[in-house]
Amino acid sequence: MFVVTFYDREMTTTANDWAPDSWRALPADQGVLWPDSEALYAVERELAKQPPLVFAGEARRLTEHLADVSQGRAFLLQAGDCAESFHDGSADAIRDKLKVILQMAVALTYASGVPVVKVGRIAGQFAKPRTQSFETQDGVTLEAFRGHIVNDEAFTPESRRPDPTRMLQAYHQSVSTLNLLRAFTKGGFADLSRVHAWNQQFVLETIEGKRFSAIADDIERAMRFMRACGIDLGRESSLHEVDFYTSHEALILPYEQAFVRQDSLSGDWFDTSAHLLWIGDRTRQLDGAHVEFLRGVANPLGLKVGPTSTPRELVALAERLNPDNVPGRLTLISRMGRDKILDVLPELITNVKESGLNVVWACDPMHGNTFSAASGKKTRRFEDVLREVEQFFSIHHQLGTWAGGLHIELTGDDVTECLGGGQGLDEDDLEINYTSMCDPRLNASQSLDLAFRVAEFLQN
Repeated sequence: MFVVTFYDREMTTTANDWAPDSWRALPADQGVLWPDSEALYAVERELAKQPPLVFAGEARRLTEHLADVSQGRAFLLQAGDCAESFHDGSADAIRDKLKVILQMAVALTYASGVPVVKVGRIAGQFAKPRTQSFETQDGVTLEAFRGHIVNDEAFTPESRRPDPTRMLQAYHQSVSTLNLLRAFTKGGFADLSRVHAWNQQFVLETIEGKRFSAIADDIERAMRFMRACGIDLGRESSLHEVDFYTSHEALILPYEQAFVRQDSLSGDWFDTSAHLLWIGDRTRQLDGAHVEFLRGVANPLGLKVGPTSTPRELVALAERLNPDNVPGRLTLISRMGRDKILDVLPELITNVKESGLNVVWACDPMHGNTFSAASGKKTRRFEDVLREVEQFFSIHHQLGTWAGGLHIELTGDDVTECLGGGQGLDEDDLEINYTSMCDPRLNASQSLDLAFRVAEFLQN
């Protein structure tokens, strides 16, 4: 054991020579070229002094819930924005996203009888990886937009210049968002007696909205029956509040390191910026900085698994990130695309299974199915998303493994960013209400439609 001094705080390495800053000696794909190292240093020092966003006990409890998922006793729903915005952190926006996730969870649980672990892409999802580091418009080349934690989307030199003080703004907005989420999920908004209130007006008259209203009616009747039988529903906390966890991609490592804290009970290190952190498909290098950083924190972790993943590489990554093979520690998030999943995923699942690794398998049907419409806007077809999910379930069924989760990008707003679904959106509709800064999201109606379809897969 030895001591590392990091921004006026002492941190002790673990027996395997991991330290919160050991990632700095390794290559970091998607790293940001911060133009002012002194300003970055000052921000890191300031962030390190801030209170944690989440606590070790909460992260441990999520690991326990995910262990149930890995054993086929629960289902993971991980959902939220592609990238959160500094311009849209209002209480209404947060509430409406939560409404959709709660609706989806109720639909999944009601139809399948399987408890749902609810994790939001929220309260920290401000960074986005990019295929190209720079963008050229009309002969002018500037830094690519990397999310509001790094720079701004406006195509000007000032806006695109990476600014580390944005990390402070990301932290403070995450604090506000998380406080509101805790108030909603523990303060009565998530009470099952309010299940009808989660159905938004613009969804209410759709087929999906009417299906949800029918479920809400059934739930209310069941609760009235239990009360009539003398059951004290007031004592059942699970009927009145829900556990809701936060997650984001651990992309900006200086930000993540600033929130590493040592748990006083276990002595383990936790990244207290979120309950669950994931590694993206572009940053999953076995000898890279992101894997090095996350292998040392005790949070539950996610790992995006794209079509270029190989069985040997995936097993090595799983063993590096979860050396003790702890159930619930590692979620493998398949993001293949509807045309590649059948060719790639079965062999990966088979090798992970034969290696005896405890993992959660989840499906991200969004990122492999993105294309540019004639207008130049990025979009996705609902039917492609659904097809990949259907194939994901079919593959697991054939291999005797558990299709444990769904990872999607959605919003509570009535956006027109993805094509198809019950509303039958086409490319002309993209111009009506396309508000995403990065990737297209399912709207509330499409999200609820997907939940009902997935519930059918779970039933089968």
